[in-house]
Amino acid sequence: MHSSAIFLIEFGAIILGLGLLGRFAGRFQFSPIPLYLLAGLAFGEGGLLPLGTSEEFVAIGAEIGVILLLLMLGLEYTATDLVSNLKTQYPAGLVDAALNALPGAAMALLLGWGPVAAVVLAGVTWISSSGVIAKVLGDLGRLGNRETPVILSILVLEDLSMAVYLPIITALLAGAGLAAGSATLAIALGVAGLVLVVAVRYGRHLSRFVSSDDPEKLLLVVLGLTLLVAGVAQQLQVSAAVGAFLVGIALSGEVAEGAHGLLSPLRDLFAAVFFVFFGLHTDPASIPPVLLPALALALVTAGTKIATGYWAAKRAGISAKGRWRAGGTLVARGEFSIVIAGLAVTSGIEPRLGPLATAYVLILVIIGPLTARYTEPVATRLTTRHRQPTIPAADTPQDRDLVPSPDTPIDT
Repeated sequence: MHSSAIFLIEFGAIILGLGLLGRFAGRFQFSPIPLYLLAGLAFGEGGLLPLGTSEEFVAIGAEIGVILLLLMLGLEYTATDLVSNLKTQYPAGLVDAALNALPGAAMALLLGWGPVAAVVLAGVTWISSSGVIAKVLGDLGRLGNRETPVILSILVLEDLSMAVYLPIITALLAGAGLAAGSATLAIALGVAGLVLVVAVRYGRHLSRFVSSDDPEKLLLVVLGLTLLVAGVAQQLQVSAAVGAFLVGIALSGEVAEGAHGLLSPLRDLFAAVFFVFFGLHTDPASIPPVLLPALALALVTAGTKIATGYWAAKRAGISAKGRWRAGGTLVARGEFSIVIAGLAVTSGIEPRLGPLATAYVLILVIIGPLTARYTEPVATRLTTRHRQPTIPAADTPQDRDLVPSPDTPIDT
């Protein structure tokens, strides 16, 4: 009875604290992810007040959080949209992977962590935060801008790549040999392809089967189906997250919209628990030694993401201002980077990888909204000065209009 009371007190304090942190972040219009990570550091090993009885339950909640994050991403896209994006935007996806994964892999090798850690850190630096970027686009009023479909296409391709990437690192972290790893990848690709075919041809029938006018029944069926498929996928060494993502893709129409509304609060709750759980397993004392590599990696990959967005927007015929906005918006890293690093931390391949990933995400999840807001006006100001070096700084209203306000969204 005593341990049960302690569990309720600890877990209740965690949820209450996360709610207050979320409200604080919302008041100042920035992502709560860094605050959740810091909360985990405070209550974890080496923190101010380590948890006792509730840590096991938090671990289960964190796993559900990852599953719901991927399910909700899948619900955002239809199979037709994904196939269309693959056909038209795959060059941008390849450039994105090359420019942003290679710095992470190179840093791991320079630090002497080995090839497996290099593959993991490549994923950490590669994938942008869909959640943070979607919020930033909404806050800045840029959802209708011409460059926004380019940004979303890159995010979609990154999400799709997880269906291939996660099984690869799962096999590598498990120490599977070449044959076993190839078999795991073949299974993952086969399942993903099968789900896409079923979703394109029979998605309406599947959605009709899941559909219900009763929100309670719809919630139970979708959540139960997702957890079941995620469990089967994990049993096949494919990754529970990929299974959840594929379930989201398979559902469409009114079912997807209804499920999205019902599951959003659950996603937010368990995703917050996930970020706390990751922080729990990171000793705050282990962050300072990797802070400089994390900062260097953050600066390099912020630049490569800006270059990625600029190139993709230019390829789509967007004006120079829109190209800079696209690049600056893609900088933020978040949930996916932590999911990937969490797999590595659990496997224990490199003790410094978790702290470095934590510091890296903390830096970019704070810098990301700033680059989204200010990259375009700063680039415009610099290019204007470069083209007209003899003209002094803007002193008149007409001159100042040459440089758009950072708070003013521009649809070009």
